[in-house]
Amino acid sequence: MRKLCVGFTVGVFVLALGTVALAATQTISGQLIDETCYKQNKANTGVDHKMPEPTPGCAASCAKMGLPLALLTADGKVYTVTGDLAANNNAKLVPHLSHKVELTGEVNDKDHTIAATNLKMISK
Repeated sequence: MRKLCVGFTVGVFVLALGTVALAATQTISGQLIDETCYKQNKANTGVDHKMPEPTPGCAASCAKMGLPLALLTADGKVYTVTGDLAANNNAKLVPHLSHKVELTGEVNDKDHTIAATNLKMISK
């Protein structure tokens, strides 16, 4: 029984170390998008969307309701934005929707998330 307990403890420790190793502070650039609408139609990368009718300001409306925003990289990867910048229903991110930005934060490649703490505007 004692060997089983020690084995279990070692296993949990190894898993915990692996989880920490998955997240690393990085800076990633891309276009800030409304993740929910993008998943429905890959053309929905701007502020106005087709849902299926044209919906002006759709991205901003969804973001202000707290729906997730994401960073779409040039190679097509999508990172869900979490953390400080996504707090308060994306208040700090909404002005940058559809813009090219650099986000810095803890990146988890397994879950495709970035816990963003800093934003740098690249272009509108």
